[in-house]
Amino acid sequence: MGKNQHVVPHSNGWAVKGAGNEKATRVVPTQKEAISIATEIARNQKSETKIHGTNGQIRGGNSYGNDPFPPRDKR
Repeated sequence: MGKNQHVVPHSNGWAVKGAGNEKATRVVPTQKEAISIATEIARNQKSETKIHGTNGQIRGGNSYGNDPFPPRDKR
C-alpha cells in the first residue's frame, strides 16, 4: 500500500503531497485539479486521499485500497 495523498492549500494554488513528504508532488491552480491528480495517484497506489480545506483541516477523502472496516449491507 502506498502513501496517502493529501490535497493542501499552497501559495501558488493547491498542492498534492504524499503523507510525510516535505515537498509537493504537484502544485496546480485549482483544488479540483489537485483532487483529480491525488485520486489518480491514490488509485494506483491503493491508498487514500485526504482533502484539506483552505484552513488546512481535513474536510473529506476517499479510500482506494483494502478498507479494514468495509460498510455492512443492512438489508
